[in-house]
Parts: sequence; structure tokens; C-alpha cells
Amino acid sequence: MKIDFGEVIMLIDSTLLDNLTGEARRSPRLRMNYDLRNSSEDGSQRMLNAMEPGTVIPVHRHTKSSETVVVIRGAIRQNFYDADGNVTESVIYKAGASVSICVVPINAWHNSESLEPGTIIFEAKDGAYEPLGEEDILNI
Repeated sequence: MKIDFGEVIMLIDSTLLDNLTGEARRSPRLRMNYDLRNSSEDGSQRMLNAMEPGTVIPVHRHTKSSETVVVIRGAIRQNFYDADGNVTESVIYKAGASVSICVVPINAWHNSESLEPGTIIFEAKDGAYEPLGEEDILNI
């Protein structure tokens, strides 16, 4: 589907979500990302992240942007940490529940844990993608 300014409208349907879940289940990391940007020149980060229980997302922070997380399917536990690696808060977000969206503040140490098979989240951050540096991963 095209709109007048030449961009293709990206539709996210159950087939795409099911396929992404299948890829995550087959991945050794038990997760798979799907880039939602229309081009590599897009100055934002928007993606789907399919996560299966047992995947390990390291404790990390984003120093240039907050991060918005929306649970589309399933459930996650979002953990927040102090600089010494102590959990300061742990919140469960579930698709369709009263809490399904979280805005992670800039510089907040955090990670996510999938609580249900088939969990998919939408993540968005400002700025072009930059891999996390060692100083932005908390080894606990």
C-alpha cells in the first residue's frame, strides 16, 4: 500500500508476528528483532522484539535517549537496577492488561525478561542505532 509521498505503509499483522515468534524460537538467543524503519537513513530506532522465556538480555542503559516499550503479545518483567547491580524495581507488563507500556528513563539500568511464550514487544528510542559500549552494560 502506498501513500502520496511515495512511502510504503508497513502493516503489522498476525502473520508477521507469528513468523517473528517462530524465528525467535529457532534462534539460539531465543529472541529476534524486526526493524520497523522505512530506510537506514531514518534517525530513530523502532523495532519489534520477539522474546521467548529463557532469553538473556543483559542489564544495560541508554545514555542518549529514553526507551518506550509496549507489550504487544505475552508478558515481560522489566527490572531496574542501581549502579551496583541491585534490583530497585521490578514491574510486570502484559499485553491488554492495565499496564502494558513502560517508558524507561534515560540512563536507567534495566533489562527485560519474557514471562510467556510468544511474547513480542515494540521498542522505540531517539537517534540512530549505536551498539552499546562496555560502559553501558552492567555485568552482575
